[in-house]
Amino acid sequence: MDIIDTHCHVISGDLERYPRAPLGGTQSGWASTRPVTAEGMVRAMDEAGISRSVLVQATTAYGYDNSYVLDSRAARPDRFIAVGTVDPLRPDAADHLETVIAELAGVRLFTSGSTVPTQGEWFAAPESFPFWEKAAALGVTVCLQMRLGPATAQLHALLDRFPTVRVLLDHMGYPDIAASPAVAGEEVAKLAVHPGLHLKLTHRNLERLADAGTEAAAFLDPVLAAFGAERIAWGSNLPAAEQSMPELVALAQDVLAEVPEPDRRELFAGTARRLYPSLGFG
Repeated sequence: MDIIDTHCHVISGDLERYPRAPLGGTQSGWASTRPVTAEGMVRAMDEAGISRSVLVQATTAYGYDNSYVLDSRAARPDRFIAVGTVDPLRPDAADHLETVIAELAGVRLFTSGSTVPTQGEWFAAPESFPFWEKAAALGVTVCLQMRLGPATAQLHALLDRFPTVRVLLDHMGYPDIAASPAVAGEEVAKLAVHPGLHLKLTHRNLERLADAGTEAAAFLDPVLAAFGAERIAWGSNLPAAEQSMPELVALAQDVLAEVPEPDRRELFAGTARRLYPSLGFG
């Protein structure tokens, strides 16, 4: 089966060429304790049978400096495409997006986590509207890292305002599967009303689903029914995830074992290739 990883991070060992500049000034622990270089990522992909990967900017290491993902993609265009982090609130955000998308396959907004100095729903602030309007016009896939909860209303409002924008929700918005797979599944399924919204299924969700055992279906069934597999894409989250790449692929395959094969093909590669045409359709 063709496998594309839509969410992995690379960290350079060359601190002089690629200095650390984490968003908020605090670097995430995994970037220091278990970094993976671009060369190491290729080896991990080979071990796990992954054909292509989307290098998502490690915002918690490099902030808005996308140099390393871009250089890594340039060095191995046969294996990588790059998604860089941008600031949708900068005054020239729309023009900036049009400029950077010449090299990036997509962009990411990083809104929550230990390295973000200000929590909130700024991704949907009126100041961001020119960015979103330009993203919709250019057909750019925007990865959105945010947590469902207080921000869910803002997400709905944003997608109502920009119904044609293509958003890929990192980690499915971190639904609380551990508390209740059924409740979490219902929460995520409600988001499917927005046709441009896609979900990124990563180890942060899959680990909770594995723990849920047979109850995992209470989450997966409504989400798959609402979105369809063609709007969900798998991502490893290596090396933020502690497991090896083969272990992360095995985790996904085990949790999704009961999903029909045509749908699994979409989850593991088909959706990714539509979201990022530069991956090709081989």
